[in-house]
Amino acid sequence: MSSTTTFTVRPATLRDAKAITDLHNATVCEAFKSATPNAPVPVAALEKSLAHWREAIEYAEPQVLVAMDGERIIGFVGFDRSRDKGTPPTMGEIWSIYVASSHWGQGAGLALWDAAREGLMEEGCTQVTVWIALSNDQALRFHELAGFKREPSSAKTVPVGTARVEEIRLKRPLS
Repeated sequence: MSSTTTFTVRPATLRDAKAITDLHNATVCEAFKSATPNAPVPVAALEKSLAHWREAIEYAEPQVLVAMDGERIIGFVGFDRSRDKGTPPTMGEIWSIYVASSHWGQGAGLALWDAAREGLMEEGCTQVTVWIALSNDQALRFHELAGFKREPSSAKTVPVGTARVEEIRLKRPLS
């Protein structure tokens, strides 16, 4: 995480849903194409994205924060308690964290991570996990620099459209 700029991070509002959806779809498409170059991007998932983000913002499940560069949303994070079966109520999870590629390495991801960490600690969480595609070197590097450690026994294959993606869970204490 090289030179950093200060970004404003605030709770997402319903008016932000379209910008979050556009950012999410663009970054997912970019990551999906590099991870699975011969598979078509799953369009059905993209179409459901706006409804998903509106619902997440409205019901705070997950809690959604956005990073702003002036008046423009350039990143977002969704976080809450872990969705993994059998985890204690003190286990949080970063459900998603995305930053526009134009802002990589400038501190927006770090600002989002710091805000999510504070939010999870306020919820009483002591640990946090995140699921990352093994082929997403950028995301793996970011989370490892933020103190996350891979849990090798957690690796799994998940369907994404017609492709299958290998994911691994990373974990770290919140304090």
